[in-house]
Amino acid sequence: MVTATGSTVTVGLVFGGCSGEHEVSIRSAQAIARALASGTNADKYTVLPVYIGKDGRWQAGPEAAAVLAAGVPPQETASAATPRLRLPQFEQVDTIDIWFPVLHGPNGEDGTVQGLFTLMQQPYVGSGVLGSAVGMDKIAMKTAFAQAGLPQVKYLAVSREEVWSNPCIFPKLCDRIEAELGYPCFVKPANLGSSVGIAKATTRKELEAALDSAASYDRRIIVETGVVAREVECAILGNGNPRASVPGEITFQSDFYDYDTKYTSGQSQHTIPAQVPEDVALRIRDMAVTAFQAVDAAGIARVDFFYVEATDEILINEINTLPGFTATSMYPMMWEASGVSFAELVDALIELGFERTGRGDGE
Repeated sequence: MVTATGSTVTVGLVFGGCSGEHEVSIRSAQAIARALASGTNADKYTVLPVYIGKDGRWQAGPEAAAVLAAGVPPQETASAATPRLRLPQFEQVDTIDIWFPVLHGPNGEDGTVQGLFTLMQQPYVGSGVLGSAVGMDKIAMKTAFAQAGLPQVKYLAVSREEVWSNPCIFPKLCDRIEAELGYPCFVKPANLGSSVGIAKATTRKELEAALDSAASYDRRIIVETGVVAREVECAILGNGNPRASVPGEITFQSDFYDYDTKYTSGQSQHTIPAQVPEDVALRIRDMAVTAFQAVDAAGIARVDFFYVEATDEILINEINTLPGFTATSMYPMMWEASGVSFAELVDALIELGFERTGRGDGE
């Protein structure tokens, strides 16, 4: 692909962001930058790093490149008077041909930055505003899954007001959760990823603490019944005709797949392909595509399942429309096992971004 800016495609690699997954975003961006500089991609792409600090301020040029190289966020030194959005001040911003957001969690994976790129009339990688927003909010996501006929664990949607506002309501809420879901159950903020803010409850005391903690992260909370199951994931690549990778399985020694387990090397093990019967693998792949289409995702997604071996049930857990690209991330590893290298994967995602947002698909 040759663009007006020359013989290479300039990719605006946006990373960091205002969420609890800031550091993971930097690590994902590093891996993507390396892939864009390797092999034939090196002659095809030029990367312009764009870093969003934890304080919400955007930086490009040497400052962003330094963060990308270091792999850790800098000390925030900007004053409160510093403009938060300074895109017109970027000397190279007009040279960007396509944006590659690597912003996990709120303010990046939830449709907000996708809306900005849409307003800018700029192509970008990944899902649009609708797919990103529905994929981020676990309550909206589960509603879409139910409409698509995908089986799920039992769950209840809870508001922050039910937890904090009225001391008379809170005990009744806990009574309802115990009656309808029982123990163990999992309490999750509706709009965070990477297992941030998730807690397992096995007693009333733990349930109360988990609800209080989740309410500090989000005003929308979801409580799910616990199941004894294997955790299997599947990667999706494509737009209108998405394809699914071979499934992969995650095993771990911790009580559940929390943030530290997910991003600490050696704390979890990945088996790719997952050692499940062939018909189970096919069902997972079919369900992953259905889930992708149910939330109107595009380009990229990882879909997570519970496989209840005792009953041969497959229950969908969630979809992640901007999965991690770190050394321990399942998404690129599942595609590697499916015959698509990391560099080829990143190249394909950029091509899909041009295909979707460069032809007037409404976003």
